[in-house]
Amino acid sequence: MVMKALQLSSSVSLPLDEIDIQAIRAQGAGGQNVNKVSSAIHLRFDVAASSLPAFYKERLLALRDARLSSDGVIVIKAQRFRSQEKNRDDALERLRLLICAAAKTQKKRRPTKPSRNAQKKRMDSKTHRGRVKTLRGKVQD
Repeated sequence: MVMKALQLSSSVSLPLDEIDIQAIRAQGAGGQNVNKVSSAIHLRFDVAASSLPAFYKERLLALRDARLSSDGVIVIKAQRFRSQEKNRDDALERLRLLICAAAKTQKKRRPTKPSRNAQKKRMDSKTHRGRVKTLRGKVQD
């Protein structure tokens, strides 16, 4: 089953021809096979040149992520698995998650303050603790 587009949401999809995928040799341990087989995947995605909606592009370019280069290219290196197909799927999934995470809007924080009753209870408990501590002192004759 060959994918033609990366599905981001029910209405937004990204054509795979906009994503540059190259097979490279994986780093690290792996024995003799690691020197012969290009199983790692190097994925490059140019945000500005893509067909993503403007909302997605603005959010992605505003990210402070190490995977986003200064010229607006997302670079993902996948070498978790031994097979090239699994690494390719992993890289595409990580790109999808990155784009979807950038599209989510953070819930606006509303500052709260404790109720008057909670403040009164806190002050009463502090007064009580202070009184207990003064009673621990030396007895005066």
